[in-house]
Amino acid sequence: MTTTPTPETSPAERLHTIGAVCERLRDEFPDISISKIRYLEDQGLLQPSRTRGGYRLFSEADVERLIMILRLQRDEFLPLRVIKEELRAPTADRAKRRAAGLRAHEEEIDMAELCERAGISAEFARQLEDFSLLAPRIEAGDRLYRESEADIALACARIARHGIDARHLRAFRTAAGRQSALLEQIVAPALRSRNAERRSAALEDLENLAGVAQELAQLLLTRDLKEVADR
Repeated sequence: MTTTPTPETSPAERLHTIGAVCERLRDEFPDISISKIRYLEDQGLLQPSRTRGGYRLFSEADVERLIMILRLQRDEFLPLRVIKEELRAPTADRAKRRAAGLRAHEEEIDMAELCERAGISAEFARQLEDFSLLAPRIEAGDRLYRESEADIALACARIARHGIDARHLRAFRTAAGRQSALLEQIVAPALRSRNAERRSAALEDLENLAGVAQELAQLLLTRDLKEVADR
């Protein structure tokens, strides 16, 4: 249930117990639970206030933050460490941060860490490699992956839970490859320029195009799935 305002809280801001938050969000997030919210707090993603007795109280801002976290997990398959970075950035910068992978340096991880982050087996990781969904760099016989490859592996694993194997997931890789090739044609001449300013401008164009292409792909997919739902 919703609590009454505490003396430190203005009457306009009502606070909510963890149970009330669960009930409020259950329609959109059926798998929400008190233990999941506590886990997100343990990971430093939420900081609800506490009563003198130690009970958690969530403000509207806390609830909105929780909704954003859950949507980033569900809709964009982001791991918690990436979500934490997203939440640190101002709202206007989040789209740019997503595209920053085009220029930003990425650390490399080995297969064991990739599997741990994505929650997959080494066998499944090798299957994803076989169908070009993961693209490691081989050095002295060791497989090294960009950190973002773990995010790809996690997304593949979530889809695979519905009975779709790596062989069929290749359709996503093929579609992405075609989109990438199309955008490359637009900016390739400028990217190969010896002029640093022109190359920088081309990268910015590519980032913007990537964002728009992602949005277009999402809109087209949603339209097609609505047609499926309406049949």
